[in-house]
Amino acid sequence: MKTIENLTQQAITLLKKMIETPSFSSEEDKTALLIENWFTQNEIPFKRENNNVWAFNKHFDETKPTLLLNSHHDTVKPNQGYTNDPFQAFVQDGKLFGLGSNDAGGCLVSLLATFVYFYATENLPYNCVIVASAEEESSGKNGLNSVLKHLPKLDCAIVGEPTLMQLAIAEKGLLVLDVVIKGTASHAAHHNPDNPIYNAVPVIEWFNSYKFDKISEILGPVKLTVTQINAGKQHNVVPSQCDLVVDIRVNDCYTNTEILETVRNHISAEVNPRSMHLNASSIPTNHGLVKAGIALGRTTYGSPTLSDQSVLTCQSLKLGPGETLRSHSANEFIYLNEIEEGIQLYIKILSDFFQQ
Repeated sequence: MKTIENLTQQAITLLKKMIETPSFSSEEDKTALLIENWFTQNEIPFKRENNNVWAFNKHFDETKPTLLLNSHHDTVKPNQGYTNDPFQAFVQDGKLFGLGSNDAGGCLVSLLATFVYFYATENLPYNCVIVASAEEESSGKNGLNSVLKHLPKLDCAIVGEPTLMQLAIAEKGLLVLDVVIKGTASHAAHHNPDNPIYNAVPVIEWFNSYKFDKISEILGPVKLTVTQINAGKQHNVVPSQCDLVVDIRVNDCYTNTEILETVRNHISAEVNPRSMHLNASSIPTNHGLVKAGIALGRTTYGSPTLSDQSVLTCQSLKLGPGETLRSHSANEFIYLNEIEEGIQLYIKILSDFFQQ
């Protein structure tokens, strides 16, 4: 069995290589090769489809339940606030700088190290499968969701995202709606009682004021936000329609289907969801993974941000080194000691979980 110290150094080296290899969503082919090389160097067979790379523990047993370890290797594009080269990995004051270092490279390499640590262990009560997924940042069709058909039934999962190694036991889902309010086109000089922009006012007010009854103990209420509005091309022409985009953050008390039905029942407009599969997720506090984390001094909370948890149907825990507030920020970084602690805590949590 490889030592934790050795695996940690390998993980940090891999992360530096990944930072220096651009991997925007759907363009992760070169970081996928780096992950392939990691598995090859550790003598672990792997599979790849598109830019997703995955592997199973050495003594996989179909009669046992399966635990998924997952994080992503795609990044957003660097914002204009960068003063560092986003593709230069360098360490300063204990911080490893570079695009994707915090979200979610540190989590991914820490989970890869953890997987290697347990890979050859015999008589584990759970199978382990790790997926280094693509297209998480864009919720793309060729991300984790496309790999699930190749995996056995998943009983639980740890999804690596920066949580300061605290336990995100629930995560809000996302429903984005395109709302079309119809009206009658006309010259602006003529009386028109069917102006779609005016017709949009009560629709916008409904989204602003409506409250869903069920409030989650962990995630709070469902949050509805009108984020875009578009209508008209000329100052003297009343348009035939007004278009809205609505961002809805869904708690674990509702499915996206239930939210959509409620919206359609309350407003006079055409409502088209962009997708329906990004559901809320949660894991009970008495689950073995959560209990193991709490026993190690970890706290629990609900996360408002979306991750690959949204495509899983099994109970899942979001957990990883780094801090979510650094994600997508200029001059992104992760502390090296966060990676060191992350690998140690992942291993301790799984060791305790396997012994329950």
